Amino acid sequence: MFDKLQHKAKELKKSIVTLSVALRHKRTPWYAKVVLLLVVSYALSPIDLIPDFIPVLGLLDDLLLLPLGIALGIKLIPEDVWQECQQTAESQSVSGRKNWFVGGLIILLWLILIVVLAKVFYGICFDNSVEKS
Repeated sequence: MFDKLQHKAKELKKSIVTLSVALRHKRTPWYAKVVLLLVVSYALSPIDLIPDFIPVLGLLDDLLLLPLGIALGIKLIPEDVWQECQQTAESQSVSGRKNWFVGGLIILLWLILIVVLAKVFYGICFDNSVEKS
């Protein structure tokens, strides 16, 4: 059973690499690129929608959301583009090249989200206290 799970994990990793290649492909439709950006960002992000320390639910998002997002992304990409991206991803995987730009971009997106949420929360909390004075 452990071998089967390990094999599935490797397949997911290959799919994420292929989706990231498809994200940059010029013939990938724009709506597919939006879905691919969300899926790849979520897969590579250290921050989960439901934290892993929450029993059962923490792993459910990784076991359900990620495969569903990958499946949706694959369906939105034309078949010939998908095949081409798989070949490109395999050649990139062999080289073992890390894309620090994408990692930095994901961290930047999370920081922007945190700042926006902090400003919204700050505005909600402190606007009510000013009106009561």
